[in-house]
Amino acid sequence: MRKILVVGAGQAGLQIALGLQSQGYEVTLMSNRTADEVRSGRVMSTQCMFHTALQHERDLQVNFWESQAPKIEGLGVSVAGPTVSDSNEGSRVIDWVGKLDGFAQSVDQRVKMAGWMETFAQRGGQLVIHGAAVSDLDYFSRTYDLVLVSAGKGELVSMFERDAARSPYDTPQRALAVAYVHGMGPRPEHPEFDAVRCNLVPGVGELFVMPTLTTSGRADILFWEGVPGGPLDVFQGVKDPSEHLALTLELLEKFTPWEYARATKVELTDAGGTLSGRYAPTVRKPIGQLPGGGLVLGVADVVVANDPITGQGSNSASKCAASYLDSILSHGDKPFDAEWMQTTFDRYWETAQHVTKWTNAMLSPPPEHVLNLIGAAGQLQPAADRFANGFNDPSDFENFFYEPEKTGAYLAGLTG
Repeated sequence: MRKILVVGAGQAGLQIALGLQSQGYEVTLMSNRTADEVRSGRVMSTQCMFHTALQHERDLQVNFWESQAPKIEGLGVSVAGPTVSDSNEGSRVIDWVGKLDGFAQSVDQRVKMAGWMETFAQRGGQLVIHGAAVSDLDYFSRTYDLVLVSAGKGELVSMFERDAARSPYDTPQRALAVAYVHGMGPRPEHPEFDAVRCNLVPGVGELFVMPTLTTSGRADILFWEGVPGGPLDVFQGVKDPSEHLALTLELLEKFTPWEYARATKVELTDAGGTLSGRYAPTVRKPIGQLPGGGLVLGVADVVVANDPITGQGSNSASKCAASYLDSILSHGDKPFDAEWMQTTFDRYWETAQHVTKWTNAMLSPPPEHVLNLIGAAGQLQPAADRFANGFNDPSDFENFFYEPEKTGAYLAGLTG
């Protein structure tokens, strides 16, 4: 029986641990918090998982909240016009909703990670509550066949060298601010189905609104992504949750009044329902070397951390976990050496590279042909639907998004 240590109990670490456990591996999972501490703590993220990522959870039979979480059937895009001003006459120059081929869902990671940790322990897994340092891993690497590092923050990440060729940014490209709320009104357009809303405010940032399942039931996430130094970059140092929400709503009223109209009666889901911060999107080399010479393999956002502007974090973590799990299972009893680690990452990168390319493109002001595409989707439902489904499979953007010629040919094919 092969012994594997997974460090970090997020989407990827838990998914791999549960998957290996179901195949009879001896798995130890290290988490710096207990399930109860996770559940009663602060929100950790925004997350909207699309069909492919959700299917990986179904395949492992750990999709425990599927019947409770809102089924997100659409993805809408609005672009604020230049008339947005203090007088609240904000208008949208673009506004449409694309339909998803398979529904998406968002489950607050406090709910999911706590539940998965308890499941792992109930099924006989060894759950160690301990914040791991490099020195700990140095010791453990001698007693395990493989050590996977899926803790995306802190000291452990520094073991993985930044891949400069794949990381165009060295500073954060957005200031992030999240609030989980109850009491959001329905969307005036297509209220009959749930959709994620992506509101683009040129030169200022983006507002995402997504239905979710949290510790207290159905809720919505209000998520601002502000250009650093701009009018949305005002959450640093705001510690009080109610002040955070008031600021969130003030910005909604000013920059996205059509969303503010739905949000006049909202309240925070709980005292832990806010989050703010920023980080530089970074791709890292996948193999970390310990002081004693042992090797560890980085997982998910330890090695590929994208800005959340394209909503890919949890999706990428799920896809990385599924890919790594397959690579481990198909390797049999051969050693998990550096060559295997690199090959395993390279296989995941075939998927992840499309996410990184698309996300980095969305962080820049859109070129004219992309504006034309987003505008045309308002009149051409197939274009809206295809753009929405790109969130599930970002590799499709290669076919119609990046190059003006391909975009033009695609739109001409729809209108011809």
